[in-house]
Amino acid sequence: MNSPVEIPYKSFIKIERNSEVAIYMQITNQLINAIQRGFIPVETKLPGTRVLSQILNVHRNTIVSVYDELFAQGWVESLPNKGTFIIGKNEEKPVSFNDFSQINLRNYPKTTGFAFRTSNILDNPFEHSQCEFVFDDGIPDIRLTQIDRQSRIYSSTLKRKAHKIRHYNQDGSEFFKSNLSQYLNLSRGLPISNDNLLITRSTEMSIYIVSEILLSAGDTVLVGALSYFSVNMIFQKAGVNIVIIPVDHEGINADEVRKICKTQKIRMLYLTPHHHYPTTVTLSTQRRLELLNLANEFGFIILEDDYDYDFHYDKSPILPLASADTNGMVIYIGSFGKSLAPGFRTGFIVAPENLMIEMRKYLGIIDRQGDILMEHVLGELIAEGEINRYLKKSLKVYQERRDYFIYLIQQNLENFLHVEKPSGGLAIWAEWKVPANLMQLSKYCAQNNLFIPKTLLYQNKNLTAMRLGFGSLNFEEMEKSVEIFSKNVRKLVYS
Repeated sequence: MNSPVEIPYKSFIKIERNSEVAIYMQITNQLINAIQRGFIPVETKLPGTRVLSQILNVHRNTIVSVYDELFAQGWVESLPNKGTFIIGKNEEKPVSFNDFSQINLRNYPKTTGFAFRTSNILDNPFEHSQCEFVFDDGIPDIRLTQIDRQSRIYSSTLKRKAHKIRHYNQDGSEFFKSNLSQYLNLSRGLPISNDNLLITRSTEMSIYIVSEILLSAGDTVLVGALSYFSVNMIFQKAGVNIVIIPVDHEGINADEVRKICKTQKIRMLYLTPHHHYPTTVTLSTQRRLELLNLANEFGFIILEDDYDYDFHYDKSPILPLASADTNGMVIYIGSFGKSLAPGFRTGFIVAPENLMIEMRKYLGIIDRQGDILMEHVLGELIAEGEINRYLKKSLKVYQERRDYFIYLIQQNLENFLHVEKPSGGLAIWAEWKVPANLMQLSKYCAQNNLFIPKTLLYQNKNLTAMRLGFGSLNFEEMEKSVEIFSKNVRKLVYS
């Protein structure tokens, strides 16, 4: 057995007195760490509580608590009249105590000791900046959200419902699904029941589940040109062949879809028909009917993403393709509560019951617990009419922001950009009239406190364009952002 005084405890036990973790637990965890790594061998006698308290400059009762915790976890044993000893399995090559000078037990390994597959397909495309002003992707303004009201409902639900939840429920809150199905029926013309709904965490999770079940490596998936980069990443991870279909002022070109269907087997068509991402155009009624007929004729799946469906200004939105689907060819996905605070949002999938059975199996693996309390809160927001009242109020604000943002762009950048007023959504599509290096423009703007993420920039030999979000900017922020933007556009073009 080693003498307790040989081990330099103070060199590897570091106490943070301002930490929220109790001091005795800090010491306990670091002792266990040293034991696990072989720096304190089995059968080592630990110092007496008084001696170790003096070494570490803590109260003796703290060390008593440390030894009690070590004993409770099975790391030590106390022998009467002999002391406290490390127990466990002897190592063939115990680590020398001299190695303490070169080893910091508090450092976690920087690399694995094994090989694994890596993927550049899933590299995070999103950027962040400390700039005061940001052109985002078209996100709602959280400052408009009625946080107090939502918080009160959540608090009330927590008090009334939390103690009644006795097991995980991957199927989600039936109360929420009942209200959501009714909401989707009234707002989108979807004659569905609870059995046609799957509640997910996000649109991306919904698409991932759909891809896992319905797509195989080598399948062909059609997407619009351009298309949502995050969704394309999921498709690429599934190993499918992505084919780009032209998009014009009426949305994705149905004639081109037919041409491809005649030459090869198509498994899926992904659409954002309400406001095509990123160009914001709405898929015309005629093309919706054509695509439904093509799906029935050639047997491909239509994955319909209701991106920005709730944000429409000039007229009532065209109903989804799913509302006219009678043959079960359309899977409808979306997010609910996008205009609410981030923690109050959720995703959903609408599909026939036989597919729902399989989808619930997958959801049970990746999100077995779910968030039934939050779902109940969302159900109450629907049932009490809060969602409709809030959307009606916020839509007026967003429409005013859209109009003012378009005005500022046209007043300041008419010679450089072509923009058309979108019928809805929280972003505009701006195509350049003059040659421009968009990455360089982004760098110029960042130097002047305006951040433009690279995910908003679209540039190839045939196109130079940008997607600019206005929803999160008030009038003053718009004015300052456009002023910085305009100044640097001129610097870029005329330099």
